[in-house]
Amino acid sequence: MEFFHTCHLCRNLEDAMKALTLAAGLLIATNVVAETPVLTIYTYDSFVSDWGPGPLVEKAFEAQCGCDLQFVATGDGASLLARLLLEGDRSEADVVLGLDTNLTATAAKSGLFSPHSVSADYSLPIAWDDPVFVPYDWGYFAFVHNATLAAPTDFRALAASDLKVVIQDPRSSTPGLGLLMWVKAAYGDDAPEIWSALSDNILTVTKGWSEAYGLFLSGEADMVLSYTTSPAYHLIAEEDAGKSAALFTEGHYLQVEVAAKLKSAKHPDLADAFLQFMVSDAFQDIIPTTNWMYPAVTTQQGLPDGFSTLIQPESALLLSSDAAANIRDEALQEWLAALSQ
Repeated sequence: MEFFHTCHLCRNLEDAMKALTLAAGLLIATNVVAETPVLTIYTYDSFVSDWGPGPLVEKAFEAQCGCDLQFVATGDGASLLARLLLEGDRSEADVVLGLDTNLTATAAKSGLFSPHSVSADYSLPIAWDDPVFVPYDWGYFAFVHNATLAAPTDFRALAASDLKVVIQDPRSSTPGLGLLMWVKAAYGDDAPEIWSALSDNILTVTKGWSEAYGLFLSGEADMVLSYTTSPAYHLIAEEDAGKSAALFTEGHYLQVEVAAKLKSAKHPDLADAFLQFMVSDAFQDIIPTTNWMYPAVTTQQGLPDGFSTLIQPESALLLSSDAAANIRDEALQEWLAALSQ
């Protein structure tokens, strides 16, 4: 009996020690989690999709930062800026990724962003020297179609056809806003005439790029506003050469996508580290076959073979960020007036 009580006491002590060890382990684990800084990045939906760059970028940066990188999807790029302007310095974001040069002037005037210290040898079609915004990729807007389609070669020819197109809303989508700037840059004061002629070709206007491209792929429309690089996805990822981008003689509007650090960032050093990481090979090599755009910096890996088959615009159209901001409301009203007819 004495032996039983002694062993029973041993078991009680042993159980107590196990419980204390477990509690200590949980406390240590909790402290480790609590001490891991969280870098919050606002971006657009397709960036964080399973097939987008987000998952690979997150894994690569977390391997070197000792942090928890969390992407927050906010819709398309124009919606992203609208959310930031609404939240102001109360925003949870450390970094915003997904604005473009049509939005940077408005973003800069908000006073929400801090200058960066990133240096890189950019391979953009234009010179880049912006103290706040760091480019991470670029491309040309284009209308994508099935390769068997006899595609129009300019906006007037598209308007004269009976083709149906899907476009994105310029109030929520950077491609949609880019289309407004494209027509304005190509036609100037004749832009209202172009929109009036195009109005019966527009099947529908979607909030973002993903919805529009999905409608095209499901056969709802003949063409969709996207990028000259979009056919590379079908060729490389799906081994399908059946998609093309229409080459327009007016030229194609250039989009440069950028990221920036917020002044209210809770982890400014991590934000700086991410911006510098963004122009490294580790990030830039991910872009061509996930975001299906051209990288902002030439890497040792270079472009995938399928990119050599893409159309090359005869001229690049681009309004300065200030010019785009100044004519945005006018261009939007021209667009709305034409579509309301």
